[in-house]
Amino acid sequence: MKCTQYYPVIQTNDVAATTAFYVDHFRFKVLFDADWYCHLQSSEDPSVNLAVLQGDHETIPPSGRGTVQGLILNFEVADVDAEFARVQTAGLPILKTLTDEAFGQRHFITCDPNGVLIDVIKPIPPVGQFADQYAAEALPT
Repeated sequence: MKCTQYYPVIQTNDVAATTAFYVDHFRFKVLFDADWYCHLQSSEDPSVNLAVLQGDHETIPPSGRGTVQGLILNFEVADVDAEFARVQTAGLPILKTLTDEAFGQRHFITCDPNGVLIDVIKPIPPVGQFADQYAAEALPT
């Protein structure tokens, strides 16, 4: 299968509020807007897309209807410290404060109105045993 695009779809009970959250706080713009579905694209990188879907919409098979659970969206950024300050100023919940992890991330975690975790990350060099677990081309420089 040759994939031409890949993006997560958040199933929710409130498409408008979820859409507004990502537009207001994570620099997405709306490419398609219906009351039951919204397709978002990063205003900074057109390859970064996200969709929001009414969880009980008829296009979803009955067995798959509902709302999102257990999802973490990772956003890698150039300046995680600046994003942390921006998110704090905006009053978003900080579920994990800005932390350097030995496995190679400087990150913090917030969440959207549905409880979807948002992990904002800047790769950093891993330390100790973690460095050996990376493929050479995957190591941050």
